[in-house]
Amino acid sequence: MSNPGSSPGLHRGEPRRVPGLRLAPFRGLRYVPERVGSLSAVTSPPYDVVVRPDGLDHLETLDPYNIVRLTLPRDGDTATRHAQAARTLRHWLRDGVLAADPEPALYVYEQRPRDGGVQRGLIGALRLTGPEERVVLPHEHVMPEPVADRAGLMRATAANLEPLLLAYRGDETGAAALLVERTAELPPLLATTTEDGTRHRLWAVTDPDAIAAVDADLTPRQALIADGHHRWATYLRLLDERPAHDPGGWDHGLVLLVDTTRYPLRVRAIHRVLRELPVADALAAVRDAFDVREVPGPLENALEALAAATAGRAGGGENAFLLAGGGRFHLLTEPDERLVAEAVPQDQPRAWRELDATVLHSLLIDRVWRVPDDPEHIGYVHDAPAAVRQAERLGGTAVLMHPVAEHTVLELAREGVMMPRKSTSFGPKPASGLVLRRVEPED
Repeated sequence: MSNPGSSPGLHRGEPRRVPGLRLAPFRGLRYVPERVGSLSAVTSPPYDVVVRPDGLDHLETLDPYNIVRLTLPRDGDTATRHAQAARTLRHWLRDGVLAADPEPALYVYEQRPRDGGVQRGLIGALRLTGPEERVVLPHEHVMPEPVADRAGLMRATAANLEPLLLAYRGDETGAAALLVERTAELPPLLATTTEDGTRHRLWAVTDPDAIAAVDADLTPRQALIADGHHRWATYLRLLDERPAHDPGGWDHGLVLLVDTTRYPLRVRAIHRVLRELPVADALAAVRDAFDVREVPGPLENALEALAAATAGRAGGGENAFLLAGGGRFHLLTEPDERLVAEAVPQDQPRAWRELDATVLHSLLIDRVWRVPDDPEHIGYVHDAPAAVRQAERLGGTAVLMHPVAEHTVLELAREGVMMPRKSTSFGPKPASGLVLRRVEPED
């Protein structure tokens, strides 16, 4: 049996034999149901979606073995936290809380959110490729701090603790699509419903012929990073640290691959919390750059006003933002075109120059508000109510965004143009804790 953490013949430094997506089976590391309160109690949203510290407190109280004790350890400095996560993983393996599946598999994963719909895809160990290969397409820049943090954590634990979300355009008659649909008709390996009401099911596919057919189907294709840019950058960074002739399992990374021709992803905005900028100061500074008007709450109504202001975008000058803080909401519309042109770099495609995130950071954050773009000053929050609560608690300002159209993301990614970081939130995101991957197994 091959090393469950890697696939022979795909090591960095060897000639690139076959282009495209190469999704390899691996021995999934999963919770032993008899050792935990429930599978739902040990899962978590992806690490960067958890709203700290309230979300961490809640998840840690659900079950002493909740996955956040690995993905978001929080005692001591950075090195201490990473070492703590590594010890925790070793203890859970020793005590039988987590155990590796008996043979390598690809995993079919299904999500059914509470508000309807279904998403299915394949979880596997994806061969890592550099940007020059144009196989995995990023669409956002990354920040060095999260990459360094995730690299330290993966290095210490020698594990991929949660899968990235990748989107690709498949073929309904292709082997991957047929396998996913056929497998979903069988009894699952596990099934659980998480706190948000999403139902999750997982199946293991171990048949070598089926896995080979999926490989042949995926090989000609590209994938877009829908969620997990920092973890993808981390995968590449850790691979660069390894000897080219012997990368071990570090030449692959854990991903969920979703065929969006069959299961279109949802695109949501990622909001900003300006932690140290009071909303009164933000409003006073912005009035020369935007038209500002107060809109009535509650938050749901204010978000509807934002959506109406951004409806039917056909050209420039239609950027809009919703500022929240001090119990009130203010809508920013009709930016001054001269100020936008002065602030936004002109050496990028028009679609990039007109992004809300581009205008927000280039004009408002950098020039008008002069807020340093670092974690101490700006928080990136996926949930609008959580962003508003943070701003209220800190006495800061929440900047609520409207989502980018998916076709815009794809257009820019195919051109090799990076969007401003944290511009989009694709989903549904895979739950963390259902299946992990040891990069360097200890067997």
